[in-house]
Amino acid sequence: MSETEEMGEELAIATLPLDAWHRAKGARMVEFAGYHMPIQYEGIMAEHLWTRESAGLFDVSHMGQLVLSGDGVAEALETLVPGDISALKPGRMRYSLLLAEDGGILDDLMITNTGHSLYMVVNGAVKWDDIAHLREHLPDAVDMNLLDDQALLALQGPKAVEILTALGIRPEFDDIVPVDRLVFMQAGPYLWGEVRLGVSRSGYTGEDGFEISVPAEHVAALADALCANDAVRPIGLGARDSLRLEAGLPLYGHDLDPATDPVEGDLGFAISKRRREEANFPGAARILGHLADGAPRKRVGLTVEGKLPVREGARLFDGNREVGIVTSGGFAPSVGAPIAMGYVPRDHAAPGTALAAEVRGKRVPVAVAAMPFVPHRYVRKMGA
Repeated sequence: MSETEEMGEELAIATLPLDAWHRAKGARMVEFAGYHMPIQYEGIMAEHLWTRESAGLFDVSHMGQLVLSGDGVAEALETLVPGDISALKPGRMRYSLLLAEDGGILDDLMITNTGHSLYMVVNGAVKWDDIAHLREHLPDAVDMNLLDDQALLALQGPKAVEILTALGIRPEFDDIVPVDRLVFMQAGPYLWGEVRLGVSRSGYTGEDGFEISVPAEHVAALADALCANDAVRPIGLGARDSLRLEAGLPLYGHDLDPATDPVEGDLGFAISKRRREEANFPGAARILGHLADGAPRKRVGLTVEGKLPVREGARLFDGNREVGIVTSGGFAPSVGAPIAMGYVPRDHAAPGTALAAEVRGKRVPVAVAAMPFVPHRYVRKMGA
């Protein structure tokens, strides 16, 4: 590769608003989803365990933050996703799936009813594809704005709530509960001094925690304020991946893709009861058929015998017959052993089913396991 080509490749990779902040903290940066992002600071194992025990600060500003507004916006979005968006109350969130015409998954995403619009967070690697798909299929009456001047932080771990409360973040309006009274999948507008924040009790680690949308010009100050608390450490992509794997949460582009429908992906819960009855979402015939009769294959968890990690792309065998593939895998610090997830035929999906994964030409014994590998610790009601 020539020097000019190297410069062109470098310029093609975007930087996060916190890029300099990460580097000053000693982060090792890698390219991910078109951005320079921190993969680790002090080490993946230490960062993973710190998040489970205390609180980790993740920069997820590569994600796409979208606002959809206009008359009939919820009904319009329901033509593209299988969730009951019309019934979503103000301040509530829902996990959903952007579906292709045949029911394949184009992306998984979070939708929040802000009371006057729908706020969506989509995956960074496909956000431009999502935007193009939405613009093509939503009616002209729906306005869509990409919040490219907003950063997104995730504070995750058992101490997250006390840390965020100590920061003095307050509700913007009288009918909004304090941040420590939010429950899982609830969100609202808040103020940090005079800085407006969107705060939700959510995240992708399996731990209790929050995601915070903040103007990019203020994100470094907020990150500094959070990390001033000794209970908080910055955490990189490596630990985010191992945490979500232990939590049994799929990563789009690895565990989910356009060739996979929600039932195959073990995401049937994202298809709301009303939408099942109405059968008017993309790929409804295929998806409802799989719900009724079972999908031909299914995403499953896998425990691994021994210490050798089984990673994405490893083929799965039943005896000498190839039956599936691993889509995510690695060492799980909280489990103390390698784990994985992947796809196997329906008749091989029962927990306890013995299989083998091919790693470097060797067969490693694995077994289908229920997920999550580590119990979720979401706060679903106050006092929980």
